[in-house]
Amino acid sequence: MNKMIIEGNRELSGTIKVSGAKNSVVALIPAAILSNESTIYNVPNISDTKSLIDILEYLGVETKYEHETLYINNSNIQNKEIPESLAKKLRASYYFMGALISRFKYASLYFPGGCKIGTRPIDQHIKGFEKMGVKITVDGDKYTLDATNIHSAKIYLDVASVGATINLMIAATTTKGTTIISNAAKEPEIVNIASFLNSMGARIIGAGSSVIKIEGVKELKNGVIETIPDRIEAGTYIIAGALIGKNLTIDGIIKEHLDALLSKLKDMDIEYVIDNNKITISRPKEYKPINVKTLVFPGFPTDLGQPIQVLLTQANGKSVFEETIYENRIGHIKYLEKMGANIKLNNRTAYYVGPTPLIGTDVVATDLRAGASLVLAGLIASGTTTISEINHILRGYEDIVNKLNNVGAKISLSE
Repeated sequence: MNKMIIEGNRELSGTIKVSGAKNSVVALIPAAILSNESTIYNVPNISDTKSLIDILEYLGVETKYEHETLYINNSNIQNKEIPESLAKKLRASYYFMGALISRFKYASLYFPGGCKIGTRPIDQHIKGFEKMGVKITVDGDKYTLDATNIHSAKIYLDVASVGATINLMIAATTTKGTTIISNAAKEPEIVNIASFLNSMGARIIGAGSSVIKIEGVKELKNGVIETIPDRIEAGTYIIAGALIGKNLTIDGIIKEHLDALLSKLKDMDIEYVIDNNKITISRPKEYKPINVKTLVFPGFPTDLGQPIQVLLTQANGKSVFEETIYENRIGHIKYLEKMGANIKLNNRTAYYVGPTPLIGTDVVATDLRAGASLVLAGLIASGTTTISEINHILRGYEDIVNKLNNVGAKISLSE
């Protein structure tokens, strides 16, 4: 299936259950190879999960995935070069760098794939590894990491990169001495990974702050963790409720992970009710215009930047959106314009004038979050919206069609 067909302007009411976090599980799975055996709960059934399991099985790892639980047995693991055909399926394959050098002191794999939302270099990963004494050879798109002489280090990240923070934290887990990562990213997913490693016997403190200290241990044992709820999936469905909901409930949230989004909804005069780990939201009569600027956590998340721009098309007046993380996260804009939105783009800043009614048409999901924004646009558009290249969407949203259809949408998949 490569197309999603949405019959628009259908009110959403009922409950959507949030799945485990994509951005967390894609690091938890590579980190699991440091253990003897691991169990990961609340694992979303998305294509990125399947791609990482394929890599595990290529390395000889025994896996069983059922009822949102992934069981991993590393008794027969082998350190082999991860081929391009597997590595390019998702960006998170680079976490095998830190995991393999932590376990085997050697890794060889190709440059990762993923959404084309900018250059997305891995220079912070490489600089950190080199600071730890890892010898890195680059041959085209292939990276070889020799960690024979790996040692602890004090590492300052020039950019608070989530990927680099996690990769270096994993690598340092079994490295003798104390490694300190300064200007570390603070995202909740990092805390989830650290908790998993600590369950195996790692000694990590400070995850979720700007300074993380890792005291290396000789070996790790069995690990167990529950994947945190996906704050980006939750945010996407919350925005759907703000656009076309009538008492739409999103079940399984952690409010503190969503504060930046909830603050913006308040600014737009969108009301909601939070009851423990549930939020119920409805479409207001009118939306106030706002300004949004993406920032590292706890600021407004770049992964919700494209979805929230659909809300801006419906605001009464001029709204401004500025993307500060990725330079090419604009693949959705020409399609929103095609659907009737009034947008002026200047580099990474988009100016919206609304409200503008959206009309269903043929659009393309250029990346994961662009695809999510087009799903939201299709939900409120008159007529039929057909989204192609939906493989991007399915990478990050578990069972999105059924979840939305169960609350009143009319969505189908086709070739």
